[in-house]
Parts: sequence; C-alpha cells; structure tokens
Amino acid sequence: MDVAPAIVVISPVALKTAQKLSTVLDESLIHGFAKHGSKPNVDYQLSFSEPMDHLRSLFQSGTPIIGICAAGILIRALAPVLGDKRNEPPVIAVSEDGSSVVPLLGGHRGANALAHQIAEALQGHAAITTAGDTVFGVALDDPPEGWTLANPSDAKSVMAHMLAGDTVKLSGQADWLEAANLPVADDAELEIVVTEQPHDGHNGKLVFHPQTHVVGLGCSRGCSLEELDELLQKGLEEADISMGAVAAFASIDLKADEVAMNKLAVRYNKPFRLFTADELNEQKDRLQNPSDVVFAEVGCHGVSEGSALAGVGVSGELVLEKQKTANATVAIARAPVPVKHEKLGRARGRLHVIGIGPGQEAWRTPEASSWLAEADEVVGYGLYLDLVSSLIRGKQRHAFPLGAEEERVRFAFERAGQGHNVALVCSGDSGVYAMGALVFELLDRAQDNGGVSDAARRVEVASAPGISAMIALSNRIGAPLGHDFCAISLSDLLTPWETIQQRLEGAAIGDFVIGFYNPVSKRRRTQLAWAQEKLLEYRPENTPVILGSNIGRENELITTTTLKELQVDDVDMLTTVIVGCSQSRLGGNGQSLHFVYTPRGYAKRIDAPEKETETAT
Repeated sequence: MDVAPAIVVISPVALKTAQKLSTVLDESLIHGFAKHGSKPNVDYQLSFSEPMDHLRSLFQSGTPIIGICAAGILIRALAPVLGDKRNEPPVIAVSEDGSSVVPLLGGHRGANALAHQIAEALQGHAAITTAGDTVFGVALDDPPEGWTLANPSDAKSVMAHMLAGDTVKLSGQADWLEAANLPVADDAELEIVVTEQPHDGHNGKLVFHPQTHVVGLGCSRGCSLEELDELLQKGLEEADISMGAVAAFASIDLKADEVAMNKLAVRYNKPFRLFTADELNEQKDRLQNPSDVVFAEVGCHGVSEGSALAGVGVSGELVLEKQKTANATVAIARAPVPVKHEKLGRARGRLHVIGIGPGQEAWRTPEASSWLAEADEVVGYGLYLDLVSSLIRGKQRHAFPLGAEEERVRFAFERAGQGHNVALVCSGDSGVYAMGALVFELLDRAQDNGGVSDAARRVEVASAPGISAMIALSNRIGAPLGHDFCAISLSDLLTPWETIQQRLEGAAIGDFVIGFYNPVSKRRRTQLAWAQEKLLEYRPENTPVILGSNIGRENELITTTTLKELQVDDVDMLTTVIVGCSQSRLGGNGQSLHFVYTPRGYAKRIDAPEKETETAT
C-alpha cells in the first residue's frame, strides 16, 4: 500500500484495540468520532463529527480503511461510492475486541494480506472469503509486487476450474507460485506460464511476467511519441522481451518534462524514473556505446544505456545496447530478480494545486482528497492545512503565514523540483483569488526574470477545482447568483485602488450581482463603504446583501441585510459578501423559510397568457 491506513473508531470502547493495532501498522492514524462541536473525551489522533462523510472521503481518496466497528456501518457508508473494484482501497471491518477481522473490499488489492497482518497482531481470526486465498493460499489475479499477470481477465476462469477439481501445469519458476497450495500436475490441461518473453494466454492458461527489465530512453527535445514508441517496440521485439517484464522506463533528469517520454509511460502504465548526470556517469565503464558528444551536451556519456544500467543495479546487465532513430534512443537492461522501481533514481516531481472548498469534508472533491492522500509534502496557509488534517497527518507539512503567498508557491515548486509529490493547498477554488494564478505566473517567467529554477519548471503541474466561498454562500442562502454575476476583490495590496474602483463602477452600471472577496482588513476599512455608496447610485436601497463566514464549517454565520443597512463593522477579513442586483429578491416568511434569489427572466414565460388551442371541427 502506498497510502497509510486509517484506523477508524466509532465508539471509545474500541480505542484500546485501535491503539494496539496502530503500533504494528506503520504511519497509521487513529480517526475517532466526536459529536459535532464537541471535543473527544479520549485521545484520538484525529477526530471527525460526520462518520459517513468521513468514511466516504477516506475511501474516495484511496486511503485503506480499518473500521473497528460493525461491518454494516462501513457497508452503508461506502455503498453510494462503490465503483471499479480493481481500483478501490482495502476496507476491513474489525470487531471491537479484535477477535474477528473481515476484509470487505479490496481483497486483491492488499486487504487480504492486511487482514492477516491485523489478525496476527490482535490474535484474532482473519475471515478471508475469496475462494483462491482460502483454498490455494494465493490470489492469481493479484500477483506480488514485481510481477504482472498478462491476461487478468482469464484468472477467474482458471481459478474456477481448479476449484472444481482440475489440476494445473506450472511452466517456469516463481517461488511464490511454488509455495502456494496449487493442484500441480505435469499432464494438466490448465497451465500457468512464467516467462520474460511474450506469450499468449487464454481462459485455460495464465501468463505471469517477472518485472526484471528497465528500459532506458533518450530523445531530442520534442521527439514524437510515435517515433519513440516505434523504436521501443522494435527493441523489445529484438530482445524478445514482453512489455509485462518491464519494471520501469528511465532517463536523465533533464528529460523530466519530455512529453513523449511521459506519454509513453502513461500509455504502458510504467513508472518513469530519473537519474542525474552524475549518477549516469557512474555507469560509464559498463556502456557499450559511450559518447563524448553526449557528455558535452548533458554531462554523461550515455543516456539510454546509462539509465537502463542504473535501473537494474550492479548485478544487472545490458540485454539490448543502444538502438536509435533520428530523434530517439532505447536500451534495455535486465536484473536477476524483479526490480523495485520506487528505489530507482527519483520520480518526476508533481505540484498539485488543490482547492479544498470552504472546508467541509463533504464538499471536497474526490480528486482533491485523492491528491492530498497521495502527496509526500503539503504546503499552505496553516488554517487551510488544519481543515484537511484528516488526510495529511504524518506527511511533511510546511505552513506559511498570510502574506507569504509568493514564498509558499516558490517553496512548493522547488520541493517538487527535487522529485517530491507536493500538494499546494488553497481554500475555495485554487484558481479564484488563490495560488493558481501565481503558480502559472512564476512558471511563465524565465528563471532570470523572477521565475522558478529549471528543475522546478520540469515538474508536472495540475489543479483540482474546489467550491469557492461565493458559490458556497450562494447555495446556502438560495440562488443570488442565478443570473449574471461577477467577483471583485477589494484588497488594494496587489491591485491599485483606482483599478478596483473602475471595475466596481462597471459592475454597478452593468447591474451585475457582485461577490466581494477580501472586503476589509484590520487596516483597510473604507473600501467596502465606498462600494456601498457607489452601488446605491445604481440600485435600490432594499437590494439584498448576504454576509457569510465559516461557510460549511463549525460556527457558520450567514446573515442578510440590505444595501442601505449594510454595516462595515459587521464584516471582517474572512467574510464573503454578495450584493444582489436590482432584480434580486429576498423571499420566504422570515422564519422557517428564508432565501435570496436573482431571477433569470422566466417570469416572462410564467406570466404569459396561455395560447388558445384551436379545436378541429
């Protein structure tokens, strides 16, 4: 498992079992239920107030769940979000006394093995229900790390035949298969083949490949994916090696952002690992085709051969020396045992710019939760990091104060440039008055013109959307953004006040609903009052105004007033303000029903006289 499991406790009675379990599961954290607005009366490492939402958030982020509770709680919580069983994380139910351990989901994605580990630690019983594990002690559709099954769709058929009493022939050597309790017979019609070579399987034959090879790649900048892929296929064919026997693609770190190489890795679902020029130069004496020209260009004597050899280590050897086309090179090396790709060089760094919404767990997108769970390091304003603490506990956390936006973005870039998977956390939506624009502005600048380093420029950058404060507030109160609207920040820290005034007057003339961000600060108290006066020149005094703070979180406060009655002292720097247009309406009875909306013009249809229908005579 790449992500540490969450040990979820619903009742304090289960805490003792959870604590015992956490000592044997590295980096696991105890998540405990505490009623909304109250502090837990026991020492949980992390607390939550909405069990169903919390369980779904963990599951959708790919976090393995160990629920020390009734299995039904986990089933009811996760049923709405179940999808592809091949990509779902392990989910295990453990009785409060630890006597029973039941893997519910992800049996062949680590849940069965984890259940055995838990049962051993708690001296309980692992109730494994998958037939292959129970009868044969192995899951053929879930080979161990370093192995691939070439035809996974046929595993069910082969297992069914063996469970019905058929024997199987084992061709090739694999310790994990030989140690299993398979019904092996040399004359069997069913067959399991272990090979590094291409081999076709079918519903009576399974083919397993040990991932013992590393493919070294080199290319000119801008080389096409088709040219690189064609050379790769020719190389594999010449060396008689199956793609399934390839553990990883590798190259020099200067190629971290090479489009063709990255797309090739995605196309074949292979890790793309990177080495420095110095690391590749250590392979100089093992190269078949050392080049002084390459050394002068990038600082090592061979990229493709050097990368392949660096990937398989000192006990490996080249099995295909450098092959080349006009713009690409490929070499292949073999190790005597399956290669652990995560120990090769480093991965391409990632900078994920994540909008977490206003903070409520249920409003966070699955993509955002997944990226947070996958991150090695997390960067952001301290308050925002606290809002996602359930997903980042145990990770390296870098908190920055308000006002240090440029510092935090540069820091995140440079950490990613060193090969880390970095999450840059933003409240609301990362592209709305958040760090998204600054990320791409720094990326757009040359290094000698205020940009980031060359290494940082080669990282993968992606953004996850979030619910902005304005959108959240609108939904909480009704639909004030139901017609044309705009957003304006009243902060003059980066934008001249004269520019803000021009934009605000334009919005006033255009009769836009306006969402105000950064309406006031400790030192800045006059801008909102000026905006109020300007808007009163163009729209009625009773125009609805909505004030919202802590939207979707504990201590949420949403109030409505009018443009005339708006008081600046009721607003602070964390308040979002929505001012309606001339058509916005305050509705309801003021008690049980209270809402604000901006009509889109449907009244013309609703109030139109019905057309008379002619009756045929």
